[in-house]
Amino acid sequence: MPSPEPRPAVAVARPTPHAFVVYPAIDVRDGRVVRLQQGDYDRETRYPDQPAIVARRYSDAAASWLHLVDLDAARAGGYTLQPLLRELKQTTKVQIQTGGGVRTESDVEAILEAGADRVVVGSLAVREPDQVIGWIHRFGPERITVALDARQDEDGRWQLPTAGWTRASDVSLEILLARYAGEGLRHLLCTDIARDGMMAGPNLDFYRHLLSLAPDMQFQASGGVRDTADIAAVRDAGCSGAILGKALLDGRLDLASALAEERSC
Repeated sequence: MPSPEPRPAVAVARPTPHAFVVYPAIDVRDGRVVRLQQGDYDRETRYPDQPAIVARRYSDAAASWLHLVDLDAARAGGYTLQPLLRELKQTTKVQIQTGGGVRTESDVEAILEAGADRVVVGSLAVREPDQVIGWIHRFGPERITVALDARQDEDGRWQLPTAGWTRASDVSLEILLARYAGEGLRHLLCTDIARDGMMAGPNLDFYRHLLSLAPDMQFQASGGVRDTADIAAVRDAGCSGAILGKALLDGRLDLASALAEERSC
C-alpha cells in the first residue's frame, strides 16, 4: 500500500500586533471632574471645567479614545452618565470606554445603547466572574474591558478591593487573570492603587508580572503616569495602552505630546 502523501504545512496565524493607545481619563463625581488619591473618596481634587468641556478639549487634541468613570456609581451601583455619554458621542470624535456601577446585563446594554464603545466592569468582575465571562461571550471581547484594581499587601500578595476600592476581597489576582485569559478577554485595565493619583510613576514590575501570566492580553496601564517617558516605559514593558488622569488635569503633561508618543510606536 503506498505511503500517504505528506500534508502541506499549515501556517499558524500569529496575533496581529496591536497599536498602543493613550486614554485620557475623566472621573466624574457629583457631576464634576475629580481625581482621587489612591482611590480614597475623602482625598478628592475637584477641577473647574465640566466633564463635557474637558472631553471636547481632549477630542480636539485628536485623542482617539476617552476613559470615562462614574465614581458615584462605582461605590453605590447604578451607572448615571448615560446623558453625558450621549452628548459626547454627538459632539466629539472619540471612542469611549466607560464604567462604574455596572451590575447587570441590562446595565451593559444600556451603556452600549447610549454610545459606549466598550463597557468597563470592575467590582463585579472580581465578585461574579461567571456573569462577566457570559457578557464577554455575548457582546464580544471588543465591547468589554475588565478593570482589576490591585493593592499589594505586606506579604507581597496582590489583593483586589471592590466597590470603589472601599471593600476588601480574598480573590487572587493571578488566578482571576488566568481565568479571564482562558475565556477570551482581550482588554484588561490594571491599576496599582498605591500609584493612583500620586504622580509617582507607573509600577512597571507589576505590568511585567501580569504580562508574563497573560502575554496575549491587551493591558491598559493605570496609575502614576506623569510624562511621556512614563508612557514610553509602559509601552516598552508590553502594555497596549496608558490611562492619563491627574497629569493631564494638572497641566503637567500636554496631551499633544502624549499623543505624539502614542504615534511614535
